[in-house]
Amino acid sequence: MHRWAAKRLFQHGAAPFNNRLRIATPLSHFRLRFLSSQPPPPRFPDDHHSNPNNNHHFNTHNNNNTTSRRTINTPRANYEQEQARVIQASLQHVIRLGWSEAAMIAGARDVGVSPSIVGAIPRKEAALVEYFMDECLQKLIDTIDSGELQLQDLVASERIAKLIKFRLQMQAPYISKWPQALSIQAQPANVSTSFKQRAMLVDEFCHAANDEGSGVDWYLKRTVIGGVYSTTEIYMLTDNSTDFNDTWTFLNERLRDAFDLKKTFQEVQYFAEAVGAGLGSSLQGFTKKGY
Repeated sequence: MHRWAAKRLFQHGAAPFNNRLRIATPLSHFRLRFLSSQPPPPRFPDDHHSNPNNNHHFNTHNNNNTTSRRTINTPRANYEQEQARVIQASLQHVIRLGWSEAAMIAGARDVGVSPSIVGAIPRKEAALVEYFMDECLQKLIDTIDSGELQLQDLVASERIAKLIKFRLQMQAPYISKWPQALSIQAQPANVSTSFKQRAMLVDEFCHAANDEGSGVDWYLKRTVIGGVYSTTEIYMLTDNSTDFNDTWTFLNERLRDAFDLKKTFQEVQYFAEAVGAGLGSSLQGFTKKGY
């Protein structure tokens, strides 16, 4: 799953709206980084499997003496699909068991797969968090494309506020376990993927808000909006107000501060650095507390 958003972040070119690539469905965008690096359980030969004409393993098509073609239907492909189903089913257990191997084992039982399959999934907890992040991004994209958010009559700051609120509301059911998710994302082995996922998310915010730019301006806007998103995400963890009303007030104030800047390089840079410093301190605090 590589949307143009991530490519734009790491390359300098820009992509037009009509070239947007969609994320695949949840099961198909279960990417290779989640899948087992170990072979699936062995299949022992018998009369049925050893028959070279058996179509269970391959189909041969002969058209005017052309080279035969193989239809892929391997045990490994089936095994990886089972892993995907396990990850997806595990999300409903996160609220009770956290972003953990225990939640994944419970998910395996839900879909009728042996819990031993969880042991073959690399970076188990990280795979679960990253899968959730991908699903949330897909839901955001689908909702934007449907017009449900009615962004057309809003100014850019209002659009971004609405988009960030909508995205963070997806985390509300998991709020008691979200510090653990942040801690997992901050681990050295997971930082790269986490950064790319957040970059893609921020790019969706900017694109949906029709707030496009180029060069330095493009990067600065995304730095500021990404900082606002992250600090609001942290604020939400300690918000006990009804329906997170204090969080949305905090969000609106941060965006007002950001859009009130005079757009000089120095002012935006100072704001981005302040946001980044606050986010770093918060993440370190969660990590030290052992979430």
